[in-house]
Amino acid sequence: MESMKPEKLIEALEWRYATKKFNPAKKIDEKTWANLEKALVLTPSSYGLQPWKFIVVENQQIKDQLRAVSWNQSQVSDCSHHVVFVIKEKMDEEHITHFIEQTAKVRGMDPATMEGYKKMMIGDLVTGPRSKVISEWAARQVYIALGNFMTSAAVVGVDACPLEGIDPVKYDEILGLTGTGWKSVCACPAGYRAEDDKYAAAKKVRFDSSEIIINKK
Repeated sequence: MESMKPEKLIEALEWRYATKKFNPAKKIDEKTWANLEKALVLTPSSYGLQPWKFIVVENQQIKDQLRAVSWNQSQVSDCSHHVVFVIKEKMDEEHITHFIEQTAKVRGMDPATMEGYKKMMIGDLVTGPRSKVISEWAARQVYIALGNFMTSAAVVGVDACPLEGIDPVKYDEILGLTGTGWKSVCACPAGYRAEDDKYAAAKKVRFDSSEIIINKK
Protein backbone atom coordinates (compact mmCIF):
# COMPACT_ATOMS: atom_id res chain seq x y z
CA MET A 1 0.00 0.00 0.00
CA GLU A 2 1.26 3.46 -0.89
CA SER A 3 1.11 5.60 2.23
CA MET A 4 -0.40 9.08 2.24
CA LYS A 5 2.00 11.77 3.33
CA PRO A 6 1.13 12.83 6.89
CA GLU A 7 0.79 16.47 5.88
CA LYS A 8 -1.84 15.48 3.28
CA LEU A 9 -3.99 13.96 6.00
CA ILE A 10 -3.83 17.16 8.05
CA GLU A 11 -4.53 19.21 4.93
CA ALA A 12 -7.71 17.19 4.33
CA LEU A 13 -8.82 17.53 7.94
CA GLU A 14 -8.15 21.27 7.92
CA TRP A 15 -10.17 21.54 4.70
CA ARG A 16 -13.22 19.68 6.05
CA TYR A 17 -15.87 21.38 8.14
CA ALA A 18 -19.46 20.71 9.11
CA THR A 19 -20.92 21.91 5.83
CA LYS A 20 -23.88 24.18 6.39
CA LYS A 21 -24.87 24.71 2.77
CA PHE A 22 -24.54 22.20 -0.04
CA ASN A 23 -24.68 22.79 -3.79
CA PRO A 24 -27.77 20.73 -4.74
CA ALA A 25 -26.73 20.65 -8.39
CA LYS A 26 -23.40 18.92 -7.73
CA LYS A 27 -23.55 15.18 -7.20
CA ILE A 28 -20.94 12.70 -6.02
CA ASP A 29 -19.86 10.48 -8.91
CA GLU A 30 -20.50 6.73 -8.77
CA LYS A 31 -16.86 5.67 -8.37
CA THR A 32 -16.22 8.07 -5.50
CA TRP A 33 -19.42 7.07 -3.75
CA ALA A 34 -18.68 3.36 -4.17
CA ASN A 35 -15.41 3.89 -2.35
CA LEU A 36 -17.09 5.85 0.44
CA GLU A 37 -19.59 3.02 0.86
CA LYS A 38 -16.65 0.63 1.06
CA ALA A 39 -15.12 2.82 3.77
CA LEU A 40 -18.33 2.41 5.77
CA VAL A 41 -18.20 -1.35 5.33
CA LEU A 42 -14.55 -1.40 6.47
CA THR A 43 -15.29 0.43 9.73
CA PRO A 44 -14.04 -1.52 12.77
CA SER A 45 -16.41 -2.57 15.54
CA SER A 46 -16.29 -4.33 18.89
CA TYR A 47 -15.84 -8.09 18.34
CA GLY A 48 -16.16 -7.24 14.64
CA LEU A 49 -19.94 -7.68 15.03
CA GLN A 50 -21.01 -4.64 12.96
CA PRO A 51 -24.34 -3.97 14.76
CA TRP A 52 -25.39 -1.45 12.14
CA LYS A 53 -26.85 -0.60 8.77
CA PHE A 54 -26.22 2.48 6.65
CA ILE A 55 -29.21 3.76 4.72
CA VAL A 56 -28.14 5.91 1.79
CA VAL A 57 -30.87 8.24 0.61
CA GLU A 58 -30.62 9.81 -2.85
CA ASN A 59 -34.34 10.01 -3.56
CA GLN A 60 -35.28 13.69 -3.40
CA GLN A 61 -38.78 13.11 -2.07
CA ILE A 62 -37.47 11.07 0.84
CA LYS A 63 -34.72 13.62 1.54
CA ASP A 64 -37.37 16.33 1.68
CA GLN A 65 -39.41 14.28 4.15
CA LEU A 66 -36.34 13.71 6.32
CA ARG A 67 -35.49 17.41 6.25
CA ALA A 68 -38.85 18.17 7.84
CA VAL A 69 -37.90 15.99 10.82
CA SER A 70 -34.30 17.23 10.95
CA TRP A 71 -35.00 20.68 12.38
CA ASN A 72 -35.52 21.79 8.76
CA GLN A 73 -31.78 21.74 8.12
CA SER A 74 -31.21 22.38 4.41
CA GLN A 75 -28.23 20.02 4.21
CA VAL A 76 -30.59 17.06 4.32
CA SER A 77 -32.47 17.99 1.15
CA ASP A 78 -29.62 19.71 -0.71
CA CYS A 79 -26.88 17.11 -0.30
CA SER A 80 -25.99 14.50 -2.90
CA HIS A 81 -26.25 11.49 -0.58
CA HIS A 82 -27.83 11.47 2.88
CA VAL A 83 -26.49 8.67 5.08
CA VAL A 84 -28.57 7.49 8.01
CA PHE A 85 -26.69 5.52 10.67
CA VAL A 86 -28.88 2.75 12.03
CA ILE A 87 -28.24 0.31 14.89
CA LYS A 88 -29.53 -3.10 15.88
CA GLU A 89 -31.68 -2.51 18.97
CA LYS A 90 -30.87 -5.85 20.61
CA MET A 91 -28.04 -8.26 20.01
CA ASP A 92 -29.11 -11.87 19.49
CA GLU A 93 -27.58 -15.26 18.90
CA GLU A 94 -28.70 -15.22 15.26
CA HIS A 95 -26.60 -12.15 14.47
CA ILE A 96 -23.57 -13.60 16.23
CA THR A 97 -23.96 -16.92 14.41
CA HIS A 98 -24.17 -15.05 11.10
CA PHE A 99 -20.91 -13.25 11.95
CA ILE A 100 -19.19 -16.54 12.86
CA GLU A 101 -20.35 -18.12 9.59
CA GLN A 102 -19.16 -15.11 7.58
CA THR A 103 -15.79 -15.23 9.32
CA ALA A 104 -15.44 -18.93 8.53
CA LYS A 105 -16.39 -18.32 4.90
CA VAL A 106 -13.98 -15.42 4.38
CA ARG A 107 -11.05 -17.01 6.19
CA GLY A 108 -11.59 -20.59 5.13
CA MET A 109 -12.16 -21.87 8.66
CA ASP A 110 -14.38 -24.43 10.32
CA PRO A 111 -17.06 -22.54 12.31
CA ALA A 112 -16.73 -25.13 15.07
CA THR A 113 -13.24 -23.83 15.88
CA MET A 114 -14.82 -20.51 16.91
CA GLU A 115 -17.45 -21.98 19.20
CA GLY A 116 -15.69 -20.64 22.30
CA TYR A 117 -15.53 -17.12 20.81
CA LYS A 118 -19.21 -17.36 19.90
CA LYS A 119 -20.19 -18.38 23.43
CA MET A 120 -18.11 -15.55 24.89
CA MET A 121 -19.91 -12.97 22.74
CA ILE A 122 -23.32 -14.41 23.61
CA GLY A 123 -22.43 -14.43 27.30
CA ASP A 124 -21.40 -10.79 27.12
CA LEU A 125 -23.93 -9.18 24.78
CA VAL A 126 -26.98 -11.45 24.71
CA THR A 127 -27.31 -12.92 28.20
CA GLY A 128 -24.81 -10.87 30.21
CA PRO A 129 -25.17 -7.51 31.99
CA ARG A 130 -24.32 -5.57 28.83
CA SER A 131 -27.47 -6.90 27.19
CA LYS A 132 -29.37 -4.40 29.36
CA VAL A 133 -27.62 -1.45 27.72
CA ILE A 134 -26.99 -2.98 24.31
CA SER A 135 -28.55 -0.08 22.37
CA GLU A 136 -26.11 2.30 24.03
CA TRP A 137 -23.26 -0.07 23.15
CA ALA A 138 -24.41 -0.25 19.53
CA ALA A 139 -24.74 3.54 19.33
CA ARG A 140 -21.12 3.94 20.41
CA GLN A 141 -20.15 1.50 17.69
CA VAL A 142 -22.00 3.38 14.97
CA TYR A 143 -20.31 6.64 15.94
CA ILE A 144 -17.02 4.98 15.00
CA ALA A 145 -18.53 4.52 11.53
CA LEU A 146 -19.62 8.16 11.44
CA GLY A 147 -16.12 9.38 12.24
CA ASN A 148 -14.57 6.99 9.75
CA PHE A 149 -16.99 8.16 7.06
CA MET A 150 -16.29 11.86 7.61
CA THR A 151 -12.52 11.38 7.52
CA SER A 152 -12.74 9.22 4.41
CA ALA A 153 -14.94 11.81 2.73
CA ALA A 154 -12.48 14.60 3.52
CA VAL A 155 -9.56 12.60 2.12
CA VAL A 156 -11.33 12.26 -1.25
CA GLY A 157 -12.58 15.85 -1.29
CA VAL A 158 -16.22 15.25 -0.40
CA ASP A 159 -18.01 17.50 2.07
CA ALA A 160 -20.09 16.16 4.95
CA CYS A 161 -21.96 17.29 8.03
CA PRO A 162 -22.68 15.08 11.05
CA LEU A 163 -26.23 15.49 12.31
CA GLU A 164 -27.71 14.57 15.67
CA GLY A 165 -30.44 17.16 15.18
CA ILE A 166 -32.93 14.63 13.87
CA ASP A 167 -36.09 13.00 15.19
CA PRO A 168 -35.04 9.32 15.22
CA VAL A 169 -38.59 8.04 15.71
CA LYS A 170 -39.83 9.97 12.65
CA TYR A 171 -36.79 8.85 10.67
CA ASP A 172 -37.68 5.26 11.50
CA GLU A 173 -41.24 5.79 10.30
CA ILE A 174 -40.16 7.38 7.01
CA LEU A 175 -37.49 4.75 6.32
CA GLY A 176 -39.70 1.80 7.24
CA LEU A 177 -37.66 0.78 10.28
CA THR A 178 -40.42 0.90 12.90
CA GLY A 179 -40.89 -2.54 14.46
CA THR A 180 -37.98 -4.11 12.56
CA GLY A 181 -35.49 -4.19 15.43
CA TRP A 182 -33.39 -1.45 13.87
CA LYS A 183 -33.43 2.24 14.74
CA SER A 184 -31.88 5.50 13.52
CA VAL A 185 -29.22 7.18 15.66
CA CYS A 186 -27.70 9.98 13.60
CA ALA A 187 -27.17 11.05 10.01
CA CYS A 188 -24.58 12.60 7.73
CA PRO A 189 -25.41 14.39 4.49
CA ALA A 190 -22.58 14.34 1.96
CA GLY A 191 -21.92 16.24 -1.24
CA TYR A 192 -20.16 19.46 -2.20
CA ARG A 193 -20.24 22.81 -0.45
CA ALA A 194 -22.00 25.79 -1.94
CA GLU A 195 -19.65 28.57 -2.99
CA ASP A 196 -21.44 31.04 -0.75
CA ASP A 197 -21.29 28.95 2.43
CA LYS A 198 -19.54 31.43 4.70
CA TYR A 199 -18.62 28.74 7.20
CA ALA A 200 -16.20 27.17 4.73
CA ALA A 201 -13.71 29.98 5.34
CA ALA A 202 -14.20 30.18 9.10
CA LYS A 203 -11.16 29.24 11.15
CA LYS A 204 -11.44 26.10 13.20
CA VAL A 205 -11.71 26.64 16.94
CA ARG A 206 -9.81 23.96 18.82
CA PHE A 207 -8.10 23.86 22.19
CA ASP A 208 -4.31 23.88 22.05
CA SER A 209 -2.67 20.46 21.82
CA SER A 210 -1.03 21.10 25.18
CA GLU A 211 -4.47 21.21 26.79
CA ILE A 212 -5.83 17.97 25.40
CA ILE A 213 -2.86 15.74 24.48
CA ILE A 214 -1.15 14.07 27.43
CA ASN A 215 2.08 12.27 26.60
CA LYS A 216 3.50 9.68 28.94
CA LYS A 217 7.03 8.88 27.79
